[in-house]
Amino acid sequence: MIRTTCRSALLLSLGCAACSPAAPPAHEHPLIDLARAELVDLTHPFDERTIYWPTSPSTFGLERLAYGPTEGGWFYAANAFCTPEHGGTHLDAPIHFAEGGDTADRVPLARLVAPAVVIDVGRQAAADADYRLALADVETWEREHGPVPAGAIVLLRSGWAERWPDRKRYLGDDTPGDASKLHFPSYGLEAARHLIERRRAAALGVDTASIDPGNSRDFPVHRLAGAANVPGFENLAHLDQLPPTGAWVIALPMKIASGSGGPLRAIALVSKRS
Repeated sequence: MIRTTCRSALLLSLGCAACSPAAPPAHEHPLIDLARAELVDLTHPFDERTIYWPTSPSTFGLERLAYGPTEGGWFYAANAFCTPEHGGTHLDAPIHFAEGGDTADRVPLARLVAPAVVIDVGRQAAADADYRLALADVETWEREHGPVPAGAIVLLRSGWAERWPDRKRYLGDDTPGDASKLHFPSYGLEAARHLIERRRAAALGVDTASIDPGNSRDFPVHRLAGAANVPGFENLAHLDQLPPTGAWVIALPMKIASGSGGPLRAIALVSKRS
């Protein structure tokens, strides 16, 4: 079982985050029976269709170095890949928008492996591609499920993952080199402030291209999160397979020294329905 106590092998490996004075009481976090847990992949594959920010100078590249039988008679395959940090399912390290913030290699594991809460705004986003999670949405969620527990990874589900990898439908525009006409939903500033400052969220994740909406010009949620050393997980997949509470997320990025982000392999552990 995964428990938020110092006796948990998982949390001991995270530096026993639950033992700190700022951590929530143990009963606020869910229990997962690993023998009965279902695994959900929250990651889009990296390939020639992977979506990057329109101003990115390049996209994902894979070069085959070897593929086939060797002189010794055995099979051997190897590739080289090249990618900007911020594309596909990826981490935004705090330094991405905050000077002095944690780089990709310094983000604490306790912010990458944590219980998850899922806030669903699919209905609102279907009616308004520029929808921003409102504080009222969070308050409505909390009336039904209780306060977002401190140390949780907050995941915002808009339904946009279903549009992947159609660049125009996903970003709202596919003009090369132009990020001024994007339209997709994400967090609103006041909701993000509540989650970060009052609820002490470990991280913010979303199934769109940014933790700020596509029509944002000054990226206030990025700046707020970065200043609080809260990472972001962008372009997540399959959030529709997670319950509002009860899942755990493991979101491990490539550990790029001094990086502002990087490719992320994110999964969730969900208790099997009886």
